[in-house]
Amino acid sequence: QVQLGESGGGLAQAGGTLRLSCAASGRFFRIDDMGWYRQAPGKQRELVASITRDGNTNYLDSVKGRFTISRDNAKNTLYLQMNSLKPEDTAAYYCNAHTITRVAGSTNYRYLEVWGQGTLVTVSS
Repeated sequence: QVQLGESGGGLAQAGGTLRLSCAASGRFFRIDDMGWYRQAPGKQRELVASITRDGNTNYLDSVKGRFTISRDNAKNTLYLQMNSLKPEDTAAYYCNAHTITRVAGSTNYRYLEVWGQGTLVTVSS
């Protein structure tokens, strides 16, 4: 019912910038909280930043002041502006969304967590 299409990953130099986008498509009532996660090779997945539907944000300490999470509810799109990139930011980045979806054939709704496929960010020294 809901898919998250990610884009914007790629190669950047240390100190450079990248902007990730995550567009939701399909059928859903609305999207509530969203976030960006990342996972580097050999490391655990970690939450980079999150944002509520009304715009309240939280950040991983190591990206505060460098990354900005935002969303455009009219476009059902999530963004992550990444400035002052560091080699340690290298990872696969995953979009996450909590959606309200209608159960087919009924008036009931489900709260469903959806993940994007990931987009690779590589930062060189």
